[in-house]
Amino acid sequence: MVAIVILIISLVASAIGINSVDIDGFSATIISAAIALGVQWLSWVPASVKQTERFFDITGGVTFLVIVVFSLWAGSQSEPPSAREWIVSALVVIWSLRLSSFLFLRIHRTGKDGRFDSLKTSPARFIIPWTLQGLWVFLTMSVVIVINSQSGPAPNLSIWDGMGMALWTLGFGIEVVADAQKTAFNSKIENRGKWIDEGLWARSRHPNYLGEILLWTGISFFGIPCFEGLEMIAWISPIFIFILLTRISGIPILEERAMARWENDPEYQKYRENTPTLVPRLRAPGS
Repeated sequence: MVAIVILIISLVASAIGINSVDIDGFSATIISAAIALGVQWLSWVPASVKQTERFFDITGGVTFLVIVVFSLWAGSQSEPPSAREWIVSALVVIWSLRLSSFLFLRIHRTGKDGRFDSLKTSPARFIIPWTLQGLWVFLTMSVVIVINSQSGPAPNLSIWDGMGMALWTLGFGIEVVADAQKTAFNSKIENRGKWIDEGLWARSRHPNYLGEILLWTGISFFGIPCFEGLEMIAWISPIFIFILLTRISGIPILEERAMARWENDPEYQKYRENTPTLVPRLRAPGS
């Protein structure tokens, strides 16, 4: 698995880095890929020794921030950062600080993340999620890395950037509201052992993931005016996010857990039948 991840990252980094600034003979995209994996592997060492996943999510968030700073600096070796570069970098910083702090506080409240129970006892198995997190960071950040590290002057802002900003704002708002509603719901003693079916969660079973997909799709719009040739491969970012959340690690795992807990509960089955998985219904419940 680790070798496959390294191969994927290497191929993507080489392709999207055709117009990237070189730093000591290496393209900024290759260095960004090395940072994405390197930070995870360095963090895996103490986490493996202590058999803890408490700092897994915040490490991912820190990696986003490090790559933002590096790619901005790398691009500045050719031209001063453009307005587009500052904007997409700020959007990533806002998202990363918000999400990583939210996940960090959540795991410290719950004490653990059940996904790692069978992995953290073996260093050889435990390195896999850390490596996959490096893949997630790099592929998700690919659009921003290309925008920030391109050599030469950047095109002026256009309507595509405005559309991207609007989509990011919508997605970020949905994610923040959905997370806040679920946190408030779960904090009430009377809701222990229950599923949330109010607020945005009455219209979609996974509104937070919808927000995540929308905001990264918005960021990808910023690349439309300035991507050429193989750089367009960077648009794998929102596609990767969509597949990851709807087919691999997000929705499938949560749906399986929900069915294991409430499969025989008629009220949950009614909620499941009447509430879309991702794209929310527009009509209010019961209307």
